[in-house]
Amino acid sequence: MDWTRYKRVIDSMKEEGIGQLIVTDSVSVYYLTGKLVNCMERMMALYLDVEKEKPLLIIGKLFPQNEETLGFPVVYFDDTDDAVGVLASHMRKGGTIGIDKTWPARFLLRLMELGVGDKYVNASYIIDHIRQVKTPEEQEKMRAASLVNDQSMGELIPLTASGMNEVELGEELRKIYVKNGAVGHSFEPIVGFGDNGADPHHESDESTGKYGDCVVLDIGCLLNGYCSDMTRTVFLGKASDEARKIYEIVKEANRRGIEAVGPGARFSDVDKAARDYITEMGYGDAFTHRTGHCIGIEVHEFGDVSSSNDEILKPGMTFSVEPGIYVPGVAGVRIEDLVLVTEDGHEVLNHFTKDLIEVPFEKKD
Repeated sequence: MDWTRYKRVIDSMKEEGIGQLIVTDSVSVYYLTGKLVNCMERMMALYLDVEKEKPLLIIGKLFPQNEETLGFPVVYFDDTDDAVGVLASHMRKGGTIGIDKTWPARFLLRLMELGVGDKYVNASYIIDHIRQVKTPEEQEKMRAASLVNDQSMGELIPLTASGMNEVELGEELRKIYVKNGAVGHSFEPIVGFGDNGADPHHESDESTGKYGDCVVLDIGCLLNGYCSDMTRTVFLGKASDEARKIYEIVKEANRRGIEAVGPGARFSDVDKAARDYITEMGYGDAFTHRTGHCIGIEVHEFGDVSSSNDEILKPGMTFSVEPGIYVPGVAGVRIEDLVLVTEDGHEVLNHFTKDLIEVPFEKKD
């Protein structure tokens, strides 16, 4: 159990007037306890009470835990038990109860039927905001994961001209990650040749590349429990004049977005810096997504870089800056880096070149 993180959650609960909190998101439970358990459809709940010294884990007997290692008590239930009833029997009556945003309605409705609380609120933001600001130890893990991602990108790019299809490249990347010390992918990689690259969230298929194609490579690995994420776009053979123009615009938008990062700025300021430039250059309608997302234990965590998010940036926050332009028939280009907010500005965690790369590729008649 990370008691420092636990205390921060308890302190926030007191500030928000939330006496009891039911944490059910498995990643948030892992963040607090260091224990990752997937109970599938069964209920699992880490119960926190501001009046109690330690939390309580409510979990099925199918998933036995070592209480000595955890450092706090565990209560088990059978598959035939009323799991929510077991949880309710350990809770105080009345007051405001915080609920995780991902807790299935069938469990929440049952708790309400039992009349445990006077009020139920979405309190996920308490842990979400704590997770947003990375500790020095977490920052080092993010740097290490990004370093492996940089190295692996360099090994992947030459393979785009090998004749492998998109799925095969993703499988080869997994092997590269493992060789370089990572567990594997932090998300299913996006590999897009040609017009597939003009679909921002294309799902890799059996397409192969041809001369002049853009190749969008959106990849990330998992190392020491933390995620990396980076996108580079390369070209097979020679890029067309318009594709080259689009690439340079996206590269500059990426630079401007990163330069807007610093303590006291807003997420929306970063989005505006990148988006305004792309719009100014005539491709605003071809930039069809937000500029980035927060990242850490999960590749997409709470918080995003968008025009609607005016949250203030704080040192320790880590997120992507990934503007893109997508023009079917010409090219799809996205350039993405992870950026850490520092006390006096920012640190870019990726160091792989953003210069335009044309991969040697034979032109067939």
